[in-house]
Amino acid sequence: MREDQYVKPKLNEARRRSRTEASVLDFTIPSETLGIGQGKTYVLQTYGCQGNEADSEKIRGLLETLGFSPADSEASADLVVLNTCAIRANAENKVFGELGRIKQYKDQHPGMIIAVGGCMPQEEVVVEKILKTYHQVDIVFGTHNLHLLPEYLAGAIRGTKVIDVWSQEGSIVERVPLIRNSGSKAWVNIMFGCDEFCTYCIVPYTRGKERSRQPADILAEVTDLSARGYREVTLLGQNVNSYGLDFTGKTYRFADLLADLSAIPIERIRFTTSHPKDFSDELIEALAKGGNLMPFIHLPVQSGSDRILKAMNRKYTKEQYLELVRKIKTAIPGVSLTTDIIVGFPGETPEDFAETLDLVEKCAFEGAYTFVFSPRSGTPAATMADATPAAEKMQRLYRLNEEINQGFAAGNRRFLGQTVKVLVDGPSKTKKNVLSGYTEHNKLVNFCGPDSLCGSIVPVRITGAKTWSLDGEWQDGK
Repeated sequence: MREDQYVKPKLNEARRRSRTEASVLDFTIPSETLGIGQGKTYVLQTYGCQGNEADSEKIRGLLETLGFSPADSEASADLVVLNTCAIRANAENKVFGELGRIKQYKDQHPGMIIAVGGCMPQEEVVVEKILKTYHQVDIVFGTHNLHLLPEYLAGAIRGTKVIDVWSQEGSIVERVPLIRNSGSKAWVNIMFGCDEFCTYCIVPYTRGKERSRQPADILAEVTDLSARGYREVTLLGQNVNSYGLDFTGKTYRFADLLADLSAIPIERIRFTTSHPKDFSDELIEALAKGGNLMPFIHLPVQSGSDRILKAMNRKYTKEQYLELVRKIKTAIPGVSLTTDIIVGFPGETPEDFAETLDLVEKCAFEGAYTFVFSPRSGTPAATMADATPAAEKMQRLYRLNEEINQGFAAGNRRFLGQTVKVLVDGPSKTKKNVLSGYTEHNKLVNFCGPDSLCGSIVPVRITGAKTWSLDGEWQDGK
């Protein structure tokens, strides 16, 4: 679509659509686009969550299928793609800052193509800002039409500015080529979109309504990963617990999918993210069977105050969440539980915050992503009265993190002296002579060993526990 044909995405579009089963489209790369990247290089920058990481694996697959090869830097690249995140304002500001920074390279290399995709373009205000201010951008596309990137690139190479963002989702597109970031761990989307409409969250607008992939396609993907030597898959969805609710003519839910996946010979299966309101007894029962289903659950709570939870449209109470945690910990002894928490939500009082601290203490979380509320344009919370000073919000965040870190450290200390199974990712980010990887409980472990262990699951005896990581000794030959 040319710039003058641009149709503005509407943030309220998703609210008007009922849940229906998504159609499926098998991807075929247009023959006329093959080879358009020969002799050209690219840089791909990814912002945001695991879903964005998974999308970038597809973008990379498409680009290299077209003939593009990775560049050493933006300065020398023929193509720069920014796959963006819209969850918080600082994520968007980073992207705009990066667009400003790389403009110098396009000034030096006028043939460079700059593309902006992902969640940010699904916001009308973002696209209009790009059109008004960032004239160096050649392609803008959203989350629903990533598979059309080859066509957009062909247009941009011909000199056409391409601005194409879809308000509605369209089909689930299967078999898009991808290049995974790891040879041992893989992201596997099981669904797309979100129907929850938490009042602070932009995701239902940027990712659209919930659409579940067909079970056969998911099982085939994981079976193929197993055959190719992958050791771990993480199932992705904004709310994996609602998987299958959009299916017509059959009852097949997330617990059923996990039961089928548990029969595939792959060592580890994880998932993210779970919504507490949809965490069923059947799901707990499936996870309690263990096997290749890992004893780690990320269960965002966001607040411990019933009043704030209602304002957030979270659809559960503090007591219901605590009861769910009790059932999980009873059924899965030793499970590691982490969460997400927002402080400073509009109207949050000191008493509301105290309720959050009380919940954190009772749940004994072993980690959390904690944030100060960030208003997102177009969401209900962005218009709510907010009288709490920023300094007070930061003080609450510091106090919350103190409590969270105590739980993190306690969760690590319980493994002291134990021998655990570590899937080795590679050298530590801070010490190149040290290997690092994760346990079944998703604990980061650092230890010394040969590089040949990378990609393997090895026994490591835990000798030290820090707040955010464990130290250990590789048990060679054990």
